[in-house]
Amino acid sequence: MAKETTKNPASETLDNQQVMPFGKKNYVIVLIGIALIVAGFLFMLGGGSSDPDVFNEKMFDFQHITLSTILILAGFVVEIVAIFWKGKK
Repeated sequence: MAKETTKNPASETLDNQQVMPFGKKNYVIVLIGIALIVAGFLFMLGGGSSDPDVFNEKMFDFQHITLSTILILAGFVVEIVAIFWKGKK
């Protein structure tokens, strides 16, 4: 009995070149997601006080609490989309 060999399409090569798992569009979406996450963390900065005995209410404004959180979560969602994005073949 001869063993049947099956080829895995993911491991096939074209002209001795490996097929990349992600395309150019995936990497662009990944960079957009990273930019959103970095922007979210940058919006979290600030609002503190140089004097620890003085309370500064600026750290509880819309930018630090809501906007930064939305941007970070949106960035992670975009990263997941970039991983699962399948371009036209």
